[in-house]
Amino acid sequence: QITTLINHKDKPKRSDKTLQAIQRVGQAVNLAVGRFVTVGEAIANENHELKEEMSVACIEARRAGETIAQLTDVASLDHPESDSHITIFTDKTGVVKAARLLLSSVTKVLVLADRIVIKQIITSRNKVLATMDQLEKVSSFQEFVQIFSQFGNEMVEFAHLTGDRQNDLKDEKKKARMAASRAVLEKCTMMLLTASKTCLRHPDCESARINKDGVFHRMRLALEQVIEIVTDSRPNGENEMAPISIYSGIKEFKNKVEGLRENLYFLSKENLSTMLEVILEHTEDFTDSAYTSHEHREHILELSKQAKMELEQLVSVWMQAQSQKTKDLMEDLEVAILKTCQCMNDLKREVHSAATSLAADLLKYHTDHMVLKALKITGVEGNLEAVAEYTCKLSEQKEQLVEMCRLLRHVSGTEPLEITCIHAEDTFQVTGPQIISAAETLALHPSSKIAKENLEVFCEAWESQLSDMSLLLREINDVFEGRRGEKRVYLSLPRPGKHNANLKALKPVKLDTEEQAKIAKLGLELHLLTSDVDSETEKWEDQENEIVQHGQGMSSMAYSMYLFTRGEGLLKTTQDLFHQAEIFATEGTKLASALHALSDQVHDDKPLLLLEAEKLISLCKQLQITAKAPAQGKSATFTKVDACILKTRNVMTLLCQLLPLCCKLLRKNKAGNGCLKPAPPWKEDRIRTGTNARTPERRVDTFGIKSLENHVTNMTFLESK
Repeated sequence: QITTLINHKDKPKRSDKTLQAIQRVGQAVNLAVGRFVTVGEAIANENHELKEEMSVACIEARRAGETIAQLTDVASLDHPESDSHITIFTDKTGVVKAARLLLSSVTKVLVLADRIVIKQIITSRNKVLATMDQLEKVSSFQEFVQIFSQFGNEMVEFAHLTGDRQNDLKDEKKKARMAASRAVLEKCTMMLLTASKTCLRHPDCESARINKDGVFHRMRLALEQVIEIVTDSRPNGENEMAPISIYSGIKEFKNKVEGLRENLYFLSKENLSTMLEVILEHTEDFTDSAYTSHEHREHILELSKQAKMELEQLVSVWMQAQSQKTKDLMEDLEVAILKTCQCMNDLKREVHSAATSLAADLLKYHTDHMVLKALKITGVEGNLEAVAEYTCKLSEQKEQLVEMCRLLRHVSGTEPLEITCIHAEDTFQVTGPQIISAAETLALHPSSKIAKENLEVFCEAWESQLSDMSLLLREINDVFEGRRGEKRVYLSLPRPGKHNANLKALKPVKLDTEEQAKIAKLGLELHLLTSDVDSETEKWEDQENEIVQHGQGMSSMAYSMYLFTRGEGLLKTTQDLFHQAEIFATEGTKLASALHALSDQVHDDKPLLLLEAEKLISLCKQLQITAKAPAQGKSATFTKVDACILKTRNVMTLLCQLLPLCCKLLRKNKAGNGCLKPAPPWKEDRIRTGTNARTPERRVDTFGIKSLENHVTNMTFLESK
């Protein structure tokens, strides 16, 4: 709305409608600022150390909002220029100054509020650490019960604070690191309970003490990592040095090589050679691995050798082209570039195949959990020799899985998936020895129910991580197929009883093979449309533009629906699909609102833009009606699925036409307004403090809160034991 005011063009003739519109915008800005400032003042009253700074920023914002309202109070003026009253028409610079002050003060309020949130998380972490220190030193069950009850409440508070923070993070890499740390805390909370109980029951058992110490150490590391992410800092001022993966190395190398088409002088041949050497060094992780097949090893070595030869040829032609730019030389350079990039693509495909085939084989081989079952049985029997034999087998299994995670990290394709691979590697690395110490404790005390329960908890964590690896492998394969890469993915799936009162009554079903075959063509059309939308959004200079954001979100959701038609992806049942269709339609309606806002800024093709926006609203309403309509029976459910996919395809078809039109209009508008860049309008709902469970941004669940609360509630059972 501020942008609308600033971009308002003075015209000699002003209609009543124009005057009223300007006044409405000014009042809307003032009201929005008023609501925003009320929240800021409430925060200031609760946090005395920042009260003065926050109050000053709030006063500045309120003053700027009131100034804008006064300058736009023009509806009652027939001839504003002849009146003594100063308005936007007589003093446009006043509006610009007020807008700058407003944006500056609003930013200040947000920064101060952010500091308060960070302080809350640090304070909560410190409470948890202090209580953990007490838990580590307790010597009686009664004391442990009391302190663990307090610890549980503090962990619930920490879970809520860090969950909200994870929602707010924009950096996908930080988001993935936060999710990994919170997953560790969730699993370790239960481990801490059983490991501490075992240690209290068997105070002289060395393996029980080692087991408990491992849990406390891992929790402290996870708590520290959360604070590093929240404060954006590293201990002792270190810089985070993430290992480079083969995928990211090849991507950067190819970008440099292809850049030679535009500029022959922007990098040196030594630079390119060094980049290739680093990539080939990383391929040694595959060729040196005992788990890489002979065939894959030979292919990787052969492609590495070929890559060196192709680069030598490229450098030779490149050096000649620098001295004389003949047509023949430029054609030779193009051929060399294509051959080098093709060779790197082949290498990427080969390492991907090596890593994913190894992962698939290992996960299939270990699904029966035979070693874990044997450890439980021999532990209860008190058979120390057999336990020692199976712990060796578990150590071998751990080494295999750790190697698998390292190789998968190289081919994961995105930073968040790389972080997930690193987290999985750490989990296997740590949980393996903890299972061994828990099994040794049980073998030494075979009649101990607490020792048996403790071993169960660690085995469940291992099994859970193996299950997570299957999902991770599928995501890595999705990225390799050219989808689900850098894009935001909406995971706004329903939880039973949360979103829909009738959800429990509906039996969620999947499509069978015959139904998947029937709907395959429609799904493929949807897949192609998502690719078209993605290519259109990539053409926009401003990737933060509201229209682009909505378009990317819709494309991502449509792709999830396409995967559903193949029996893959995150949408597991028809109910998931119908809910996703509703969210997709809502996103389309938001896009239509953004189109209306754009129409106020442009003059050319405005009627066409409004017409297309109305078409979009109509199609989205049709989709929502279809998604919400009841369907009983297998045939009716499939018909509804077919209709939802069809209507989603229609929306995506329209989106493919809308995006280039909007891009063209914005470029024209930008050219006409000098350096002014259209910014997304302020929205009231961005500063509301309420939470809507169906909004995608709020869907990151706080870790294990229910399980934590259950631990706290059921502490009386522990005391009675």
